[in-house]
Amino acid sequence: MRIFGREPALWIALIGVAVKLSTAFGLDLSDGQQATVNAVAVAVAGLLVALSTHDGIAAAALGLLQAGIALAVGFGLHWAPEQQATVMSFAAALAAMWTRTQVTAPVPATPKPTAAPARKG
Repeated sequence: MRIFGREPALWIALIGVAVKLSTAFGLDLSDGQQATVNAVAVAVAGLLVALSTHDGIAAAALGLLQAGIALAVGFGLHWAPEQQATVMSFAAALAAMWTRTQVTAPVPATPKPTAAPARKG
């Protein structure tokens, strides 16, 4: 899968270097904020790869949401851990409801064998 003609790993590396370059020339980000920006970039790339391969989309979307919450908290969102967990739980429930309508069993279920009549004897 390519994003604008390049591999996702190249974009992630470029974003990481761009963040470092920006902080070297005056952008005031802590080490934690830099790491969180990079984590969100990885989560976005993971979601794009999952969308293109049609594999693990719900997990990638939840990972992106979790990275987004971490980014928001890193930049000043004042959510308690309980609030973060509640939002993630709600998102997981939504993802499960969506996934349920998209997934089918790979093989038909086999019927249960019927019980043989008891022998008298």
